[in-house]
Amino acid sequence: MKKSFLPTLLACLLAITAVGSLYVRPAIAYSEGHRLLNEVWRIVDRAYVDDSFNGQNWWLVRQQALRKEVPDSEASYAVVREMLAGLGDPFTRFLDPDQYQSLQTNTSGELTGVGLQITQDDVGYLKVIAPVEGSPADEAGIQSQDHILSIDNVSTKGMALDDAAKLMRGVPGTTVTLTIDRDHNPTDFPIVRDRISLNPVYADLRTDGAFPVGYIRLNQFNANATDQLAQAIDTLDTDGAMGYVLDLRNNPGGLLKAGIEIARLWLDKGTIVYTVNRYGIQDRIDASGAALTQAPLVILVNGGTASASEILSGALQDNGRAQLVGERTFGKGLIQSLFRLSDGSGLAVTVARYETPSHADINQQGILPDRIVTTPILTRPELATEADLQYQAAVELLAASLENEPSEPSTGDNSAITLGSPQAAADAA
Repeated sequence: MKKSFLPTLLACLLAITAVGSLYVRPAIAYSEGHRLLNEVWRIVDRAYVDDSFNGQNWWLVRQQALRKEVPDSEASYAVVREMLAGLGDPFTRFLDPDQYQSLQTNTSGELTGVGLQITQDDVGYLKVIAPVEGSPADEAGIQSQDHILSIDNVSTKGMALDDAAKLMRGVPGTTVTLTIDRDHNPTDFPIVRDRISLNPVYADLRTDGAFPVGYIRLNQFNANATDQLAQAIDTLDTDGAMGYVLDLRNNPGGLLKAGIEIARLWLDKGTIVYTVNRYGIQDRIDASGAALTQAPLVILVNGGTASASEILSGALQDNGRAQLVGERTFGKGLIQSLFRLSDGSGLAVTVARYETPSHADINQQGILPDRIVTTPILTRPELATEADLQYQAAVELLAASLENEPSEPSTGDNSAITLGSPQAAADAA
């Protein structure tokens, strides 16, 4: 009679099951903090521009984060920031509820603090994109390209942008000391915090030359910028402006939507910008109607001209609508989207890069002006005066256009004139 192997087989299976159970990890008890980690992970997984996640196994990052104890909000926020740090992208960042609310306020046209737009340099220190015009930092003499070594004696090396912004914000009337490195000469700048009203547009009709010039200085692309700029163009046109100088020097950008809308104020047709997502898929945004004016236009740019300012400058330059005068722009060609998280905090994620209408990727490269003109550091009253060599060069180009004479062609190199002495996803503080 044949012996049955069924009991033996069942015994083996039970033994294997019993032994295997020794290696099964206990289930993770999810807290609200863990849910936040999952929420952040999913958004980045779905939207981040680099599908290699800076060469990381993004799924493994999630698993490691979920194994950490997060007993309160601050602990979960710390783990979120640690996850994002691995992306190596200072513009993809977490904002606690106060920071998120502050950023929403800033883009709506108000700011409390010192008034700086900042980024990180290649070695991890903070670098000034531009001071907000009329802000305490501007009045104290902080300049584009300055490096911030410390904030109230706290080193900024490796500091997250939002952590730096939080240190610089505070109660109006209180003082914060920034240690600034300019030309390898560290200097302390005590700055009194204040409430800053962001009026993005200054406009004036200049009649002291051979023809009336509409001078417009745009300081930031916030929610008010498009309407205020349209009103300025309408008023200057009524007053008889024959040409325009649009001053984007030290304009650090702001809302992408505002940059596109303002380009449409000057363009009848043509591509404004291409956006390229993680899959290399391009989306094209075009002009959509009649421009407000056909008068000649020159744009002033420098190393503090960044982000939405570069989108506008690149669109008008590539479409032949404007000539650029000044210095190479900053070179921020990345686009962020802002996501509100379930607990009232926020997440800024780099979702795409952009290209100018000629398909130039300007990230970390900037835009080269048609005419390179450097100028000494100017005080605000000296802007658009005889002391402003860049403005004077712009007026010369306008005169050539109005006289139907060919202006100096763009060479794409440094052979253009250089006058005077030289003077490059950012946060407001």
